[in-house]
Amino acid sequence: MTDRKPPAALQVAGLVPMTAVDLPGRLAAVVFCQGCPWACGYCHNPHLIPATGPETIGWPSVREFLRQRRGLLDGVVFSGGEPTLQRGLAHALAEVRSLGFETGLHTGGAYPQRLRRLLPQVDWVGFDVKTRFSDYERVTGVPGSGERARESLDYLLGSGVTYEVRTTVHPLVISPDGLLHLARELARLGVRHYTLQACRATGATDPAYGAPGVTGLLETTRAHPIERLFDSFQIRDA
Repeated sequence: MTDRKPPAALQVAGLVPMTAVDLPGRLAAVVFCQGCPWACGYCHNPHLIPATGPETIGWPSVREFLRQRRGLLDGVVFSGGEPTLQRGLAHALAEVRSLGFETGLHTGGAYPQRLRRLLPQVDWVGFDVKTRFSDYERVTGVPGSGERARESLDYLLGSGVTYEVRTTVHPLVISPDGLLHLARELARLGVRHYTLQACRATGATDPAYGAPGVTGLLETTRAHPIERLFDSFQIRDA
């Protein structure tokens, strides 16, 4: 008889005990996972990019916290970093569901096949589209990242899982015309729910992202016919 290999431990870098905004219509805790294969200059959680961090929270402690919050919280969102980087995510999702919680996932789609396997365990996905898929390498610093994000988005749209696709807006990332082209591309792919959100300079590794221009870009965007491309569309100014 062969011993089963124990599930990989989830590397947790932080925990928000309760939020009303990260899982739409639900009160949820947010688990921040360590590690991301991409290095976007505007990332406001750059300490989560390395595969290992100086401080971690043991998954058993997080699980016990959630056990005590049954009946008080509706769900648990796994964010990052890039949660799908971690082999322990599937086991953590299964445990969270066994406790009776809904599950949410924030992802950029860096690992398409892992995302495909995880989707049956997820109730809602917030999917980050950085820019036009052909221009991803300039933002992420990683060749082929646009193709992987596009493949992941295809899996998400075909899964039937509730989702929000969102793009963080900054003039260094995308121009108004580029944003309109991206919106049209997403609509052609079948995206029905799209959000634009202002770039937050706090914590960004590249100081250039603290330069002004985001508000003006969002105001210009309001004049575009983007809203008509989607069933639901919103702009988050902050």
